[in-house]
Amino acid sequence: MQNEVVDGCDRCGRLVCERHYDKKTGFCTDCLKEMGQSPEENDTQHRKPDDVDTYRF
Repeated sequence: MQNEVVDGCDRCGRLVCERHYDKKTGFCTDCLKEMGQSPEENDTQHRKPDDVDTYRF
């Protein structure tokens, strides 16, 4: 199942879903990583790696 495209990155132009788009900066999560930043620090949504429902330790 694929996530729906919600916006495009203002830096690279990549079309991304809500999960991979930072509304505050307008950048995709890949560009944020390249720039040494993280998605919104105040983001209340818990982010998990792609396609992972549980964590195992």
